[in-house]
Amino acid sequence: MKIHILAIGAHPDDVELSCSGTLLKHIALGKKVGILDLTEGELGTRGSAQLRTKEAAKAAKILGVSFRDNLKMRDGFFKNDEEHQLEVVKKIRQYKPEIVLCNAVNDRHPDHERAAKLVSEACFYSGLKKISTKQNGKEQEAWRPKAVYHYIQDRYIEPDFVVDISPFVKIKMESILAFSSQFYDPSSKEPETPISTKNFLHFLRGRMAGLGRAIGVDYAEGFTTERYPGVSNLFDLI
Repeated sequence: MKIHILAIGAHPDDVELSCSGTLLKHIALGKKVGILDLTEGELGTRGSAQLRTKEAAKAAKILGVSFRDNLKMRDGFFKNDEEHQLEVVKKIRQYKPEIVLCNAVNDRHPDHERAAKLVSEACFYSGLKKISTKQNGKEQEAWRPKAVYHYIQDRYIEPDFVVDISPFVKIKMESILAFSSQFYDPSSKEPETPISTKNFLHFLRGRMAGLGRAIGVDYAEGFTTERYPGVSNLFDLI
């Protein structure tokens, strides 16, 4: 399957929280979009790997992505090494995305920063013909995405560009709340976490509203780049 955008997250719900509005916008534009989770989030304080897998499938259905895949790396203990890089390379070569969205370059959760580096390096190595990978016994062709963009997560990072997602906020929030074990639920008996409070959902909307205000729209999502973004003409920046 050849897709336009592959959104990668260290844990199920990373993508929903940080860039699902952008995914929804591009799906509406006719682009093919997929999600790749590196782990099952099994170390999370609330829920379980099995439950989060079900929630991830529900969220993917709400978003309308072409597929959702999971590499089942060890939550908390995956490494940015050859073994893990090659697993990501195989997926990049399988789906051939033009653009990859991945974790924040700096964040409260150490998995996020490590995943950002892992995915970034895998995207580069995926384009090297002398690195051999196979799928179903067949040699894969080299493929390098045209761009890697990092979404913003818990810590505020000054974005290099923002995307207007105003028409898609309602569905974005629905996809987030599909992870019912992780977020605010007054009837839950599980321990409270930094993201399970009612205020956290207000924080999310406030973050999107703040980024939107900077470009004169209601809501936006921000991204950082690894190189200068190029535009065809000045009117692409309006």
